[in-house]
Amino acid sequence: MSSSVELHLTYKIANAPLNGFPFPHLYIRDAFPADYYARMQAMMPDPASMVTISQARPIAPEAYKERFVLTFGGEQFAALDDERRAFWSELHGWLVGGAFRQRMLEYFGGFLVQRFKGQRIAFFDEALLVQDTTKYSLGPHSDAPRKVLTFLFYLPKDESQSHLGTSLYVPKDPSFRCPGGPHYPHAQFDRVWTMPFLPNSLLIFVKTDASFHGVEPIHDPDTRRWLLLYDIFHGVATPQ
Repeated sequence: MSSSVELHLTYKIANAPLNGFPFPHLYIRDAFPADYYARMQAMMPDPASMVTISQARPIAPEAYKERFVLTFGGEQFAALDDERRAFWSELHGWLVGGAFRQRMLEYFGGFLVQRFKGQRIAFFDEALLVQDTTKYSLGPHSDAPRKVLTFLFYLPKDESQSHLGTSLYVPKDPSFRCPGGPHYPHAQFDRVWTMPFLPNSLLIFVKTDASFHGVEPIHDPDTRRWLLLYDIFHGVATPQ
């Protein structure tokens, strides 16, 4: 059964303008109901409960040392206090693996038809709570080949981090495309726009071979940049 929060989010997405350049994307304010976002802020985990992404995902230990994550499952999640574990479990319950994913696949269906050209495709989704710290940066990349749709829920407590949003890029070589994987130097791209990293905002984009995005280097001292990542993939699910 859909929750009122899920329906609110779906309404905001379905009625937001779709931007086509430099690749299909939407930017939405007030993604969650105001009282729910306030509750979410109160339920943010202790940063000490987060682990580096290399501890949670099969990537090199030296990669993204400034990115910390909380997965929805396993010992890390079980160690949360009862109230926080209940809140995030309830959110995960309607966000992942159910009606919301199907609605998003239907809403963005035209792009999927264009990409997969009638193939029978299996989809799965996952969520990850993220905290990025000072010196974090992400070179322009078009995302992993198995990505289909990416949702970046920005979770700052106020507007003081508005300059820390995700940036969209175009390659200086207008013919350059990438099916996904490598991250490239910022110098090889022109930055088109940086999404304001504002409370309760959401960036959604469609994965293409030109969906180049990243994060400009964060120099602000003592930064904690909170996000909820939600992704839809094609292929075989990765156990959490």
